[in-house]
Amino acid sequence: MDVNELGFASALDLAAGVRAGRISPTDIVEGLFGRIERLNPAVNAFCVVLADEAQAAARDAEQAVQRGDPLGPLHGVPVAIKDQMNVTGVRVSFGSKLLEDVVATEDAPVIARLRAAGAIIIGMTTMPEFGWQGHSWSPLHGMTVNPWNPERTTGGSSSGSAAALAAGLVPIALGSDGAGSIRMPASFCGLVGLKPTYGRVAMYPVSASELVTHYGPMARTVRDAALMLDVIAGPDPRDPFCLPPPTESYLAACDDDDAAKRGPGASASAGRAVRELRIGWSPDLGYAVVDPEVAGIARAAAQRFAELGCPFDEASPGFADPIWAADQFLWAGAATRAADRLVEMADQMDPGFVQAVRMMAERTLFDTARARQVRYDVAARMAEFWGTHDLLVTPTMAGPPFGLDRTERPYGPSLGWSPFTYPFNLTGEPAISVPCGWTEAGLPVGLQIVGPRFAEGRVLRAAAAFEAAQPWSDRRPPLC
Repeated sequence: MDVNELGFASALDLAAGVRAGRISPTDIVEGLFGRIERLNPAVNAFCVVLADEAQAAARDAEQAVQRGDPLGPLHGVPVAIKDQMNVTGVRVSFGSKLLEDVVATEDAPVIARLRAAGAIIIGMTTMPEFGWQGHSWSPLHGMTVNPWNPERTTGGSSSGSAAALAAGLVPIALGSDGAGSIRMPASFCGLVGLKPTYGRVAMYPVSASELVTHYGPMARTVRDAALMLDVIAGPDPRDPFCLPPPTESYLAACDDDDAAKRGPGASASAGRAVRELRIGWSPDLGYAVVDPEVAGIARAAAQRFAELGCPFDEASPGFADPIWAADQFLWAGAATRAADRLVEMADQMDPGFVQAVRMMAERTLFDTARARQVRYDVAARMAEFWGTHDLLVTPTMAGPPFGLDRTERPYGPSLGWSPFTYPFNLTGEPAISVPCGWTEAGLPVGLQIVGPRFAEGRVLRAAAAFEAAQPWSDRRPPLC
């Protein structure tokens, strides 16, 4: 396989090729490392490249194929890991100089599951300091740029995972999402990014960000994201907030056929044909200010569901902008990692993050209680919405990728340029961003599909139907 095409092959195709003996894991890894060596200096997607470890794992994977061993669903497929998830023996810095010498002594649950499925850990991806912002800069690793336009941000905080996928350096990647940190960069980089129901993917260490941070898959196709979720979903005894094991196959859920929903323990009522899903389209959630070009692209994309035969109307859940509560939870969690070393290390930290830490130090338990009340109000509004709709569709972002100036906030203050993502971290509901078009300047635009809690299968089914109706996988960023 040509190395350039290899860089954009799907995880499903690579795994099938490995199982059939058409391509070897060592060839995949060597080909991708060639692309990383050539393109990573330009995009700054990886902060740690695990060349020796990945090559050894690829040789082991190839020998397993030759022996006829049982193979996992991601056998021989490389995966990139956001620089906040523990990988044994690897530096995990959270993009901060405070942790630049910290080396993990055990695998996080998601890493253990990926290894058990046969995936090959290829490296750690860049992120802003402690994931505190949706921009793609950290004081430790510098700026990560968007392969669609290197003068634009990837968004954050799963910045490097998005850049690696968009540049064809890896087929799948892990991200985390505390206020949109999977969906923001997925939208800005023309990718699929899924935030599952809170607790669907077990975390350890558990985030201090008050039950808003989710781990989830990032990919170039919906089915690759679904396959990855099949692998990483499930409980872990060290996570007190995780959910029981899923009762459906998320990959099978992508098929518009109730019978395709079968899998170990699958619920008989799990599947619904896409044309039966009641879609509510909200262009602004009742409060967002959206770039006109992005609004037009997203609206036209949302109409695809009407063309697919879905009951479709314009409807907003009716909650007020909950940005204050989202900031409270996200920033408080990030601040706990740095507050004790602020005096010692402030001059080596992101100045905006230092300001956020100091601000959070002045907040009280009363502020947290107020934020929780906002969260409960948003959840109640969404519960009413689910009484009349099966899915909510919105733009993912309020505008296209903005510039690399870290002070730039073109659509409003704080998280206001991402008004569609953080409400669903507060509710813990599954939400996916899929590519839905490109601006006249060639910048990607994302469409967000949100479902009720525990309805990842429904969200993925709708996303897969949209992908079939309006495919995007043949597009390549200019950098490549």
